[in-house]
Amino acid sequence: QVQLVESGGGLVQVGGSLRLSCVASGRTLSTRILGWFRQAPGKEREFVATIGWNTGNTNYADSVKGRFTISRDVAKNTIYLQMNSLKPEDTAVYYCNAGSIYWGQGTQVTVSS
Repeated sequence: QVQLVESGGGLVQVGGSLRLSCVASGRTLSTRILGWFRQAPGKEREFVATIGWNTGNTNYADSVKGRFTISRDVAKNTIYLQMNSLKPEDTAVYYCNAGSIYWGQGTQVTVSS
């Protein structure tokens, strides 16, 4: 079992930045891939970025490439999502995911124009 707790969401203006954090606890050693997904109102949940827990290899959705950076701190069992140059279409609830199985409760990101 893996528990995930996100934080760092909020309200930001267009062009601004936010950093999301996700602290993982439990059987994290069995989880190889962690990542971020998001869900906007009326839309399906979509992939944002993933990172290999052991390798540090990253993968991004085309819509966020060059603006978002995913990273991890193994000692803190935490992954981050640095979001820069935010756009109104980035407005969504952002969810942390572990191993394609476990989900956090989500954190709201709102980008105002």
